[in-house]
Amino acid sequence: MIEDYSRSEEEPVSQAWGHAFQMALGVFLLVGALAFAHYYEPPPSRDLQSQVSQLSVEVQRLQQEQAMPAMVLNRYRDSICYIFGVYRISFPGHAPELRARVSGSGFVVADGLITTNRHVAEPWYGDSDATALINRGAVPQLERLVAFFPDAPTPVNIAPVVWSAQGDLAVLRVENSRITRHLRPLPLAKAIPSPGELVTVIGYPMGVLGMVAKSPQAIYDRLAFRQDDMGAASELAALSLIRPSATCGHLGDVVGDKLIYDAPTAHGGSGGPVFDSHGEVIGINSAYLDGFSGGTLGVSVEALRPLIQAAEKAGEPSKTAAKSSSK
Repeated sequence: MIEDYSRSEEEPVSQAWGHAFQMALGVFLLVGALAFAHYYEPPPSRDLQSQVSQLSVEVQRLQQEQAMPAMVLNRYRDSICYIFGVYRISFPGHAPELRARVSGSGFVVADGLITTNRHVAEPWYGDSDATALINRGAVPQLERLVAFFPDAPTPVNIAPVVWSAQGDLAVLRVENSRITRHLRPLPLAKAIPSPGELVTVIGYPMGVLGMVAKSPQAIYDRLAFRQDDMGAASELAALSLIRPSATCGHLGDVVGDKLIYDAPTAHGGSGGPVFDSHGEVIGINSAYLDGFSGGTLGVSVEALRPLIQAAEKAGEPSKTAAKSSSK
């Protein structure tokens, strides 16, 4: 039997060309449909444009908030100081009944003026043991109160000028020196933000111990167990290791002049600035509730403004600081 090889070979070829033609036609029609749809596509609706615009604003805000802590720390660190002092409480003609150290933070608010908490400027303020002695006739006295600024090799003397009679705020005058002449006041916010917004707290939590802990290993080994805080701080200053730390959180609530936020802090951080997401100071870090991470407390800058005005009017400090009745 003779087989027709020509027919068996030609049928698959013709079928393949048929399939290829159908595929090409399908692709052509699909491309044409897409082109037609694109050409006659209606312009985006106003709702869609609004959503895109809103998302762009939100992304920009998130980027700003993310960059803000580093921005304020780098821009304003030189005007945020570590405060160290020694005070005593004694009856006239007798040895001190109480002698202790104080550690805190502060920042420049005007030419020659810094602010901190009253319990840093007057360490006996709010102290029950000190109050009991004072009520019996003992006299509190600051033996020394100094401020260490970043990159400054030596401390400068500071003295209280005014303080709030009902709140934990004080304004101090800084000794005029080459160190303090170039310091810039931090920008104060004109309004307090709403709860939920990002905040950054800058200061010196744990005081000298905190700065020693983050120093190079050789310096840490030398200073870690040193009992002389003033000597250790002076050595850190000489080595340009007076460096504030920043912590971040969110504003949880605003009650009168009190701010509640969850940015972590510790003793030594009292008196440091609390920044909003725009890089402006909305408050002064004041205290924290032990055992509750969301219970860090600050005092609003609204309570600080009248104190700054009173301190500027007071001029040069005198032996008796002028009290302010501002809340």
